[in-house]
Amino acid sequence: MKVFSSEYSFDYSWEEVSTANWRKYCPWNDKSPHVIAVDTLSREVDPATGILRTERLITCHQQAPAWVISLLGGSSTSHVYETSYVYPSEKRVTMCSMNLTWANILRVRETVTYQPDLATSSPGHERTQFTQDAKITALCGGWQKIRTKIEEASVERFGENARRGREGFEAVLEMSRRVFGEEREREKDKMR
Repeated sequence: MKVFSSEYSFDYSWEEVSTANWRKYCPWNDKSPHVIAVDTLSREVDPATGILRTERLITCHQQAPAWVISLLGGSSTSHVYETSYVYPSEKRVTMCSMNLTWANILRVRETVTYQPDLATSSPGHERTQFTQDAKITALCGGWQKIRTKIEEASVERFGENARRGREGFEAVLEMSRRVFGEEREREKDKMR
């Protein structure tokens, strides 16, 4: 098993980040054209805790080499199952995802958390801490060298994708701030 870890501080409030998170794969994000669809399977709020739990299926076009697809079977479409939890009282979003496609060969378990970045925030300038951890395990029998190579290549690719994903989410956050700001101004104008 190999682990990928990343931390980043977004220059946006937790409220902005947790709201924009649901639009992460919208047309404003030009870094995620591989995402074909995001289907919400269930969404419920626990009446006792106020925690919002959402299950989603994310469908992607994967860039696996043609020889890998022909050798292992399947297609260039892959699926990821995601469960997210929004803890409003703690101002925290936790998302857990796992690959469904080729999970018998390579298992990827990712956890992402968004919460206020108290260390770098200041009054009027709130920031949000993003942490990401992924555990990648190749399940190809007893060939340790092959497993290690697959895991190392997968961690490297995961890191590249994580960087692009962060850049794309920044674009979504910027556009969300602009659009919601314009909408607030229109509402103010109506009230005058």
